[in-house]
Amino acid sequence: MPAQTHISKLTLTNFRNYATLAIDVAPGAVVFSGDNGAGKTNLLEAISFLTPGRGLRRAAYGDVAREGGDGGFALHARLDGPEGEVEIGTGISGGDTAESGRRVRINGAAARAEDMLEWLRVVWLTPAMDSLFTGPAADRRRFLDRLVLAIDPGHGQRALDYEKAMRGRNRLLTEGSRDASWFEAIETQMAETGVAIAAARAELVRLLVAMIDRLPDTGPFPRADIGLSGELEAEIAGAPAVDVEERFRRALADGRDRDRAAGRTLEGPHRSDLMVRHRPKAMPAELCSTGEQKALLVGIVLSHARLTGEMSGLTPILLLDEIAAHLDGGRRAALFSILEDLNCQAFMTGTDAALFSSLHGRAQFLTVDHGTVGPTEDP
Repeated sequence: MPAQTHISKLTLTNFRNYATLAIDVAPGAVVFSGDNGAGKTNLLEAISFLTPGRGLRRAAYGDVAREGGDGGFALHARLDGPEGEVEIGTGISGGDTAESGRRVRINGAAARAEDMLEWLRVVWLTPAMDSLFTGPAADRRRFLDRLVLAIDPGHGQRALDYEKAMRGRNRLLTEGSRDASWFEAIETQMAETGVAIAAARAELVRLLVAMIDRLPDTGPFPRADIGLSGELEAEIAGAPAVDVEERFRRALADGRDRDRAAGRTLEGPHRSDLMVRHRPKAMPAELCSTGEQKALLVGIVLSHARLTGEMSGLTPILLLDEIAAHLDGGRRAALFSILEDLNCQAFMTGTDAALFSSLHGRAQFLTVDHGTVGPTEDP
């Protein structure tokens, strides 16, 4: 079993509704309870900034800074893990709200966002994800890429490089450019990074399927069949990457007139999709009931957490927002048991601490009250 990495202290400054906050956090399960709007999800969002990206809300950094502050925010976490103690801080300065403005320091030294992945992995599940299977494909791609990033730290940079190259190509298309040399340079980069993205996604799905197959046939969270829909992902399974790159590069070159008419690039990993089926019912996830969809999603996230621990040696920190509200008592108890088996630190939120009462004596209970956090009376 991978050793647990956990946050032992979290400090916030001018983050959302928190002017200043410092809390000591226990390993294992941590339950934040309080009224709607009290700031529970804000705490999870702060923790989600301990990994590359814009956090679980995908908010602009300027929106994260506390209203009435100087326009900046900071968060700091002390971690205890298999390599000992580490201090990670991140934030932006007042007035600096550009995407490149978030700074990271590890043990006091300037670092890149992706360097945080050497110390911890963070995975989350929020109510906004309840529509994952019925919503747009872009949401499922982001979910998939976040799963990939947890086991392949280089995936984030590949995705950024691909997006940057595609934006450059789209700009040439909308400007009506016919500069073949510019197109060729950009399309070569898109082919290289695009195929690498597709290969990483395909590998994640392969590993996750194998992990799901290890689950019992009958359990609280149904097994899911997952796959990928996309030309590159299909090709990478049966051809060398160099051949797939060349095919994709030619397709981009041949499709310039079509893409110019559309004003955007119409082929590539930015068009792929994650396909999920409820295995016991042999039914596409989008056709399942809301409760079944929630159970499927929880099962996928838990399997991925187990996979992340085995692949990276770092049991991920789980952020589970309003997780208990739509689970019956049996599934809640099963979830809590699985979290203990995973040996992970799991932050959970809910308006009613009583929903987590079975964790009494096995979890830290904290009450959130509009900018303050303190111990909860016995649930």
